[in-house]
Amino acid sequence: MNLTPRRAVLAAAARFAFAVLALTPALALAQAPIIIKFSHVVAPDTPKGKGAQRFKELAEAATQGRVKVELYPNSQLYKDKEELEALQLGSVQMLAPSLAKFGPLGVKEFEVFDLPFIFKDQAAFRAVTDGPVGADLFKKLEPKGIQGLGYWDNGFHIMSANKPLHGVADFKGQKMRIQSSKVLDAQMRALGAIPQVMAFSELYSALQSGVVDGTEGVPSNFYTQKIYEVQKHITLSNHGHLAYAVIVNKKFWDGLPADIRSTLTGAMRDATTYANAIATTENADALDKIKASGKSTVYTPTVAELAEWKKALMPVHKEMEARVGKATIEAVYKAAGFVAPK
Repeated sequence: MNLTPRRAVLAAAARFAFAVLALTPALALAQAPIIIKFSHVVAPDTPKGKGAQRFKELAEAATQGRVKVELYPNSQLYKDKEELEALQLGSVQMLAPSLAKFGPLGVKEFEVFDLPFIFKDQAAFRAVTDGPVGADLFKKLEPKGIQGLGYWDNGFHIMSANKPLHGVADFKGQKMRIQSSKVLDAQMRALGAIPQVMAFSELYSALQSGVVDGTEGVPSNFYTQKIYEVQKHITLSNHGHLAYAVIVNKKFWDGLPADIRSTLTGAMRDATTYANAIATTENADALDKIKASGKSTVYTPTVAELAEWKKALMPVHKEMEARVGKATIEAVYKAAGFVAPK
């Protein structure tokens, strides 16, 4: 059929419009951003929360909107015991759990980080995580469907209770909240306390109601979760160390376009530098605010008292060799420059 020039133009326009309409869903799909749900259990204004926010900003800017990071702090989506399973199932893509969380997952070597007094300072911790030991531990997560992206430092543990915890005898019979770690369980038992595994999101109410008597943690978490309001005494023991592993669902990560994965790796590297840099200052500021509140008495142990703590706790290192692995413990000793107290 012969068409007039005008009708031919209209027909061509109609065909073009139909083609555009047919392609619209595909174009929209191609342009839809990649969503990363990043879930964690602490407040946004902690070192971890601020590190997650920095990663979001860096990732979205560097990918020019091709990636959108959704943050879910304060256990909004999942509690401690639930989040790793959610990651493995792909319900969330990214987490930053404390290193103690990997023992129950079957990667018991991570509990080496819970050994009491194993790190003399944050440089010693960083020497472990930034070197071959940290890389080897991340490799052990891969068969579980998890890819490790970075270690975030959050400083040293302190103790709290509604009674002074100065010497070892003060712990006798105290119900102390811990994370789900056999090392932390052994630590509390060595002090004469009764360990109680509990989700972080349940801790404040448990302390307030007396379900548990005390806990260990870092000042930034004590302040942002208002732990100091329901604990009369805090001891600056620095007996343990808190750190997180930023992890991602491995299938999701491996399925990303190579350029996106490379860009996100760079964003995570920069966010890790930032999170580690602010940890010391954030914890110091939180401790100052706790002291200023007057709601909790903050105590610094004497040299003699710390020596007593170490004497009670060092046998936990030997006891945990069968669980954590003697080779892993010795590798951390070497990297951290650990010398057992005499």
